[in-house]
Amino acid sequence: MQNKFFYDEPDAVSQLASAILYLLPTSTHTPVVIVCIGTDRSTGDSLGPLVGTMLEQKGSLPFYVYGTLKDPIHAVNLEDKLKDIQQKHKHAFIIAVDACLGRVKNIGMISIEKGPLKPGAAVNKNLPSVGDAHITGIVNVSGFMEFFVLQNTRLHLVMNMAEMIATGIYEAGMQLKKQNRFASLKINELKYKLSE
Repeated sequence: MQNKFFYDEPDAVSQLASAILYLLPTSTHTPVVIVCIGTDRSTGDSLGPLVGTMLEQKGSLPFYVYGTLKDPIHAVNLEDKLKDIQQKHKHAFIIAVDACLGRVKNIGMISIEKGPLKPGAAVNKNLPSVGDAHITGIVNVSGFMEFFVLQNTRLHLVMNMAEMIATGIYEAGMQLKKQNRFASLKINELKYKLSE
């Protein structure tokens, strides 16, 4: 399973969907929460809330989505929002989505990893870690005046990356729904056979 690829690769969406399905817990009873981190006040940092908004617009997902352009999750409210999410969805499997900075040749790269995300690291903010897995998109170059770099990132790139990530998450959700339907059909079939 490849966990790093560029957003404009022809099979990027299906690569992301497969990687998400691979990381998800096997239990169908574990709620899956997508936490999209960032702010719409900075172009580069709007990747997360754009993904959240696009997912909301797609609708009918087997995942809970938090962090949109209308209601973003950012440095100021992150701790409170995480507490709310943990209270609403006990023992949830959380996937964090966030923008990050990297090397010039890696701009446009999407990466999906197991383990928590450390938001705000690029701009030296000490924030709580988020998630059991995380998806990040490299939107610009790191190493110099990060805050300014995020402010001056091309919206075109961020929109395209957000669209690809949202579509990948949506596709994973649709495949998961199919698997769950198939599993419950099999269980019902088995119950029916046992009752004969």
